[in-house]
Amino acid sequence: MATMQDNQTWSGRFNEPVAELVKRYTASVDFDKRLALFDIQGSLAHAQMLAHCDIISAQDLTDIQRGLAQIENEVLKGEFVWQLDLEDVHLNIEKRLTTLVGDAGKRLHTGRSRNDQVATDIRLYLRSSIDDIIALLKALQTSLLDLAQPHTHTIMPGFTHLQVAQPVSFAHHLMAYFEMCQRDVERFNDARRRVNRLPLGAAALAGTSYPINRELVAEILGFESVCQNSLDAVSDRDFAIEFTAASALTMTHLSRLSEELILWMSPRFGFIDIADRFCTGSSIMPQKKNPDVPELVRGKTGRVNGNLVALLTLMKGQPLAYNKDNQEDKEPLFDTVDTLTMTLRIYADMMRGITVKPDAMRSAALQGYATATDLADYLVKRGLPFRDAHEAVALAVRFAEQRKVDLAELKLEELQQFSPLITNDIYAVLTLEGSLAARNHTGGTAPQQVEAAIARARKYLSA
Repeated sequence: MATMQDNQTWSGRFNEPVAELVKRYTASVDFDKRLALFDIQGSLAHAQMLAHCDIISAQDLTDIQRGLAQIENEVLKGEFVWQLDLEDVHLNIEKRLTTLVGDAGKRLHTGRSRNDQVATDIRLYLRSSIDDIIALLKALQTSLLDLAQPHTHTIMPGFTHLQVAQPVSFAHHLMAYFEMCQRDVERFNDARRRVNRLPLGAAALAGTSYPINRELVAEILGFESVCQNSLDAVSDRDFAIEFTAASALTMTHLSRLSEELILWMSPRFGFIDIADRFCTGSSIMPQKKNPDVPELVRGKTGRVNGNLVALLTLMKGQPLAYNKDNQEDKEPLFDTVDTLTMTLRIYADMMRGITVKPDAMRSAALQGYATATDLADYLVKRGLPFRDAHEAVALAVRFAEQRKVDLAELKLEELQQFSPLITNDIYAVLTLEGSLAARNHTGGTAPQQVEAAIARARKYLSA
């Protein structure tokens, strides 16, 4: 019989060692070692519970605590030696603990399995990551507010179909992204509730015969509740999928904003400039200033979307309970956390480095007959049915186009040929400022309403 390596916790069952290629293929330690501190946190709580329930001795608990404290210090200092032969983060830490404290370290795994252990570690990790992401989202929201604050009267064209539609303020436009970020915060907060349920105690799949106290572990670790079914507890990855879906939506919002920043920075628009530190030049064209960060955000959005599809595909064919397939949940999840965290951090800084060009925005708003809807509303308020008003204004726009002038540049008698209801007061309606001011209701682009929205947003962020 082949001699088995003594560092494998399950080696007694097998007649030959695992092939080196299989070790490399099945090992996860290269990427799951980021869970080390969370694994230690969960193990400390588990050990405390075991001692509380008289499953291990008080001395065992003291030894385990001492050993895990040393391991934590080694991990933090980068001195911990990770071994591929030990397969994953859990066995690496357990082996080191046993080396440090002997039999007490071997008793730590009483009443648990790597199945519920890793599920707990991931939830601890993801809970912490969500808290970081929410803080970063709020930092981005603050940057949006800071950029919007001085521009409640800065007029730009609002677009539909990327065609000039109606004038809006630049601040109002930015506040649309504040609202998207706010929904993102709400989604992550909601997802966090489902992340924050303790699987530990489910053991491999059926629970354990030891008299454990799962609620005590949940209390120690700050979980809101325990998973109610042991089979589901070890095999569920809904929480990871839900988090990645929320991340994909956040990245989609940032990708939309990135597309606008790219367009606005183009000389064809010239609405803004992005600080040099977020841009690069060309290797051949010396005049180029490329918006690399927004472009990369667009690209990385596809990456996060791909991670979501990968996780959904990973889970779609798995029977209960735990399967080795689930090892593949970590890399897309970790990549999503890393990508979103870095993107939010750089985006908040980039928004603070934007220079606004109000004159270019105003000039663009004067193109495309942005106040045509205001003329239609004017006629409706004087008794003309909206569809008739719509037709009259469409004819007026065609007339102005032929003369290459704006509606506000037409003479009164020229406007009156499209409706006798038009009088001298129409010119106040057709100004960009008049158009903004007319939309003075909650959610409207009137400066007064946008200033109120910014004030509400700041109050929320300061709460």
